[in-house]
Amino acid sequence: MSENLSLSKKKIKQGLYLISTPIGNLSDITFRAIEILKSSNFILCEDTRLSKKLFNKYEINSELISNHKFNEKKNLSKITGLLKSGSVISLVSDAGTPGISDPGAILVRECVKNEIEIIPIPGPSAVTAAISISGFSNKFYFYGFFPEKLKNLKEDMNDLSKLNCSVVFFVSSKKLKKIIPFIKDKFLERQILICREMTKYYEEYIRTSVKELDDINIEMKGELTVVISQKILKINTSQELDESDKRIIEIVIDKLSMKEITNLINLKHKVSKKIIYDYCLKLKNEK
Repeated sequence: MSENLSLSKKKIKQGLYLISTPIGNLSDITFRAIEILKSSNFILCEDTRLSKKLFNKYEINSELISNHKFNEKKNLSKITGLLKSGSVISLVSDAGTPGISDPGAILVRECVKNEIEIIPIPGPSAVTAAISISGFSNKFYFYGFFPEKLKNLKEDMNDLSKLNCSVVFFVSSKKLKKIIPFIKDKFLERQILICREMTKYYEEYIRTSVKELDDINIEMKGELTVVISQKILKINTSQELDESDKRIIEIVIDKLSMKEITNLINLKHKVSKKIIYDYCLKLKNEK
């Protein structure tokens, strides 16, 4: 790496760095992320074997510490001790942004409690990547992974269905079929986007309606990022003008523009704008 891009340990603030790493394609990493990782005294990894693939590619040789959901509580004392002694420590998950449905939140809370500086290094995120290509509302609720217990699953699905925004969640491709009946029960009138192997060579994006979810064919491999659209509001638009609408139009036809009349009647009775406009045009032509 060129000299102007390299950083020394002396130039880096002491503290805990939460570093976003690629969600698939190893080229999706920032220069800054590489700099911080290279300059860290220790890197906390969800799975050191997976992280080494990335680190080997970019010649990152900092000391690794295994830090996953089964040992993160046990590691707290050791890691906070290292941070207090002045170490620069980076935290990475297997993919994406650590602490988001991945180990990290417990350590962050402990650092806040001990007034240890926490610095985010932004980058890849499966959540924002999926939302950006969904075409759905950019107001969204990120849920994470669904619980294993059926009762909790049903309760959470019910709560999510009340939200009028996009809903994003993670699910194993092997478990998708099992939760489809619950998705259909609560989100039947919505659209859905299923993202698999994002940024990788065989990436796949399936767009369909929730009604047609049973018809999808998806390879049972990997983790999926799923986006359900906001509520689809149905507007019952009348296909004809009633006599009272016609009388109003006849009264104001010489006082308002056809566009103003169309908007006025449409707002009041939800009659098709084309039908209103055509009636106005008919009256104009008869004069």
